[in-house]
Order: sequence, then C-alpha cells, then structure tokens
Amino acid sequence: MRHLKSGRKLGRNASHRLALKRNLARALFEHERIVTTVEKAKELRPFVEKLITLAKKNTLHARRLALSRLPDRDTIDKLFKEYGPRFEGRPGGYTRIIKRLERRLGDAGRTAYLELLKSGEEKVLRRKAAPAPVAKLPDREEESPAASDEASESTE
Repeated sequence: MRHLKSGRKLGRNASHRLALKRNLARALFEHERIVTTVEKAKELRPFVEKLITLAKKNTLHARRLALSRLPDRDTIDKLFKEYGPRFEGRPGGYTRIIKRLERRLGDAGRTAYLELLKSGEEKVLRRKAAPAPVAKLPDREEESPAASDEASESTE
C-alpha cells in the first residue's frame, strides 16, 4: 500500500525524476508556457512554486537554496530578477494547468499547458452561480376594512 507516499514515480528512478523536474522547470522559466503531460504538469507545479517563493525572498540564502534545487545560474538570475518581483504581492498559486484536447502522438497521452500567470492576473475560481435576488413587489396601500365598507355603502 502507498500510505503517506507522496509524488508520482512517472516510470523513472529518483535521479531521473529530479532531472526531469529540473529540465521542465528550466523550460517553463525560459518560455513561460510549456506543453507536457497532465501528470508531469501536476508533479512540476509544487517544484516550480517553491522556487518562485524562494525568489520572492531575494536573499543570498534563498539564492543558494534555489541553485541547489535548480543548478543553472542563468535561469536562477532570471527567476530572481523577473519572476520574484512579478509575484511579490501574491501569496501563492503562480502557475496554471490547462488541459488540452489534443492527445500526444504515439501513445495518445493526455497533454496540458503549464504556464506562469501574468503579474496582475487573478486565478479564475469556478463557483456555482449565486441565486438571483428575489425582486420585491412594490408596497400597495391596503384599504382598511372600514374604508371599504363605507365605499360600498355610498354606492348603494
């Protein structure tokens, strides 16, 4: 049983998985949008978001931690100079996964876009539509029973 075993194996051993995450993260930071399988995108999201959170801190210690996780100085420089300030006011959720209808050629694997959000872009939350407010009817002046009795007597 896989109780408390987090992460997907993706058909690779541990070092191959780490290399895959590093390569995909490097491509994402370079192009801001990549096409990959849905499973790989879901595995890459926490890896990338933790790197962006380190870039937001912008300290020497954070830079060294980021370099230990993604050993590519050019990508880390871009991460700290461009993406750290971009997401400064955002508390998390820097990436978006959009599933594609097109399947991968060869094995028909499900594919998805993994993209970084723009600076002022908010995540769209899908919620149920709120019920329409009930319109109030205009208040009618109600006649008192005594007034209606007087009106009926005068017509007779």
